[in-house]
Formats: sequence, structure tokens, C-alpha cells
Amino acid sequence: MADDGNAPESGTPAGAPAGGTPSSGPLLSLLASGLELWIRQQCDAVESLELQLHGSALQLLRGRLEGVTLLARRVVFNALEIELMELRSEAIQVQVGNLLKGKALQLDHPFLVRGQAAFTGEGLSRSLAAPQWRSLGDQLAETLLGLSPLQDLRIVRDSLVLAAQASVDNQRVELETRPRAVDGDLEIEALQGDHRYRLPGDPNIRIEAANLEGGMLQLHGEARVSP
Repeated sequence: MADDGNAPESGTPAGAPAGGTPSSGPLLSLLASGLELWIRQQCDAVESLELQLHGSALQLLRGRLEGVTLLARRVVFNALEIELMELRSEAIQVQVGNLLKGKALQLDHPFLVRGQAAFTGEGLSRSLAAPQWRSLGDQLAETLLGLSPLQDLRIVRDSLVLAAQASVDNQRVELETRPRAVDGDLEIEALQGDHRYRLPGDPNIRIEAANLEGGMLQLHGEARVSP
């Protein structure tokens, strides 16, 4: 729930906040539905999505939402499979006039989100086999294994295992690696030797920590969303 008790989950009517007006619940619920639709439109797929809104109806009428907490499971964004996302946004400028007129939510200003995203080994393997990411997976394998294309990737205990197949004798070659955050980017380094590969960074995303936990690759950081 929101800090002031007025944050609905997506699709759940909100009650009026302390000191608010009876109209605050329906307005926040309407905004939650609009935000959920907007988020789903940005993604290829979302299995489940929970939203909590932070703010009041009066703030919304002034065009400001104090923030949004998001919990999403099994998200596919640009062919990248994300098992779990937990994010909290900074204050967002919103136009509620269009919502009240029955129109789609419109966000005009960039905003910052912080939190974490978790990836399974199977999801990463499928993602790196997709056309959008195949060249990245092959470059990762070529740099760390000296072979390409990347055959698959899996998480074993506290290591990220890359595999490729030698073209001469068809022998499967594997390498244990670990992830780490370096200067805001994700770097994969071999557990043995000094081979490492830093993935191309996105100026709108800053990775502050990377670790393997619970059988998943977990990335922590912040991103700037530009509607």
C-alpha cells in the first residue's frame, strides 16, 4: 500500500486518502488503469502486473503523481525476457484531463525509476537466441570462449555458464563466469583467466549492482524513462 494509505493495486478501487475527498479513490483507480495499459503497450508481453500509486487526488488535479511502485512478473521487452521487475518511480507529471474525458493516458515528461530486474538462465538463453540479441550473444561467446555462436547460457549455483560448440570436432565448450557492475554497465568475466566482456551500455540505464541469487541474475540500478 502507499505510504498515505491511498495507493490502489491496479484495477482495484482506491479509498479516499486521509484529508482527501471522496473523488480521490475513483480518480486514482482511473489513473492506475491508464498506467497499466500504458505499461503493457510498451512491452511485448506481461504475465502479471501490480501497481501502487503514491499521491492524492488534489496532487493529481495539479498534474503531479508522487510516484508509482511496480511489481511485474514474466515481462518480455524488446524480445528480452525478464522474470521479475520491482521498481519505484520518482514523481511523475500526468495529464488527468484526457483520462477524465475517456482518452488514453498521456505522459509527456521523462522520469526516473529505481529498483531491480531478475533474469533466469533459460530466459536469457532464449533472449540471446532472438534476432534482436543474437549478435550480442555471439560476441559474448567469441570474446570469452573464443567460439561462436553462443549455444546456450545457464545459471549454476553462483556462476553464469556459457556454452558453445567447436565446429571442428563438435565438442561442447563451457565456461563459468560471473556478472558485475562496472561504471554503470554490466560486465561478464571468466572465473578463471582474465577474459571479460562489457556489454554495450545504454545512456538511460545505470547498473549499480549485479549478482546471482536464487538461480537468477539480478541487476539493481536506475533508468530514465522517456515516454
